[in-house]
Amino acid sequence: MFGDMTRELPSVGWAGFLDTEALGQSFLSLVLAIFLGAVIAFHPTTARTVDTREEAELPKVLIMYALVGAVVGEIVLQYGMVVGFVIFGLGGLMRFRTDAASTRDTGRLIMVTLIGLISGLNLPHFAVMAAAFSWLLIYAFDGRPVCELEVSEIPKGKVKEAAEAYRVELAKLGCKVISEDRSFTKNRVIFVLRAPRNQTETRMTAALCEHVPAEVRGEIDWEVE
Repeated sequence: MFGDMTRELPSVGWAGFLDTEALGQSFLSLVLAIFLGAVIAFHPTTARTVDTREEAELPKVLIMYALVGAVVGEIVLQYGMVVGFVIFGLGGLMRFRTDAASTRDTGRLIMVTLIGLISGLNLPHFAVMAAAFSWLLIYAFDGRPVCELEVSEIPKGKVKEAAEAYRVELAKLGCKVISEDRSFTKNRVIFVLRAPRNQTETRMTAALCEHVPAEVRGEIDWEVE
């Protein structure tokens, strides 16, 4: 049965770049998916509950998966359910045979797999469009990565002053602090922040060590996905 269905698959090829109507419809579908995904990902109530780096990273993951869903929908619309079964099989293979470091990496893995599938299905115009959308999303989101800064071994009784001093210096560096967790019993402060594009972990560490007063300074440890 699947052999007969496969022989009926259309082959658009490079001529797809000349079909401006189909290109426009696919473009609008991807834009709509990203927009609606962003509406849900950046819901106003979500920002008030973010207190970990993983939660801060979630909106970009949701938007990438919205794009993945739109790409799958376009493929199935072009080739029918037989390709849906292929995508389902690929998803199962990646789920059980691939060890991605994070949900963000899993989203990218699925996206590049779909781009390869689209190319193999002789839809180069849509493969280019999907790759361009993915590239733009990655550039927009990962240009300012979400980091976790742990300041430990703060002098006893100085946690509040240390937190305020580090927050001020992070703002001067262009960082946007998303959440702050103070532990007075462990003499520790953990910041979840969005780093600027023009800063590196090394430069920010040097600046914090130089400008935070020694009497409230602690040991710095970064975690960046």
